[in-house]
Amino acid sequence: MAGVRPWAFRTTSVGAGAGVGLMVGALSASPTIGAAFGTIAGLVPSAYVRSRARKRRAELRELWPEVIDDLISGVRAGLSLPESLTALAERGPEPMRPAFGVFAEDYRATGRFTEALDHLKARLADPVADRLIEALRLTRQVGGTDLVRLLRTLSQFLRQDLRTRGELEARQSWTVNGARLAAAAPWVVLAMLSSRPETAAAFNTVLGAVVLLVGAGASTGAYLVMVRIARLPEEVRVLR
Repeated sequence: MAGVRPWAFRTTSVGAGAGVGLMVGALSASPTIGAAFGTIAGLVPSAYVRSRARKRRAELRELWPEVIDDLISGVRAGLSLPESLTALAERGPEPMRPAFGVFAEDYRATGRFTEALDHLKARLADPVADRLIEALRLTRQVGGTDLVRLLRTLSQFLRQDLRTRGELEARQSWTVNGARLAAAAPWVVLAMLSSRPETAAAFNTVLGAVVLLVGAGASTGAYLVMVRIARLPEEVRVLR
């Protein structure tokens, strides 16, 4: 989400939380319930961005073997490294074409392969892209005849990782979805009961606020533990 600035994101989160909190508080006549749902609403933008990031990583993970295969084809056909990367803007995977299109524009404008690679690395922000770009940079600087073998090995490794990860995700999907439903169910019930006057009166007391606080802590803690247990290893960017 390159067009969203941090201050705008924080403002949106605070505004969403405050708006939902005021609305729920007015409808339920309970400031405590309003504050609880306002806090949840304020965290929704962060959860959405993390979800987008996970989906983007998963999408790129599936596309990189194809990108590497296209690079191998270009190199074996006699194209230079800049030409092989530039060609990906037209014949590479559709979601990756804009990034390589910008690389092509940078290289045509400056003729500086290293700087164009740096911009491409920052734009992709992906561990596989970091390894690939550094391999291309090293080959460009010192030469070598093992680039095709290196790229082929990387492609095979990525495909094996995709197969293993797909099997694990398929096996754990029912468990993860059930745990998410279990974490959300109490709050759905609370939302349904919040319009009743006796519910608002109960949670307007100190004891009611403590119950909400303890419930929020239990739900959050259980969900985080579930996510931690179910999380598959993710590559980190060590070649920034």
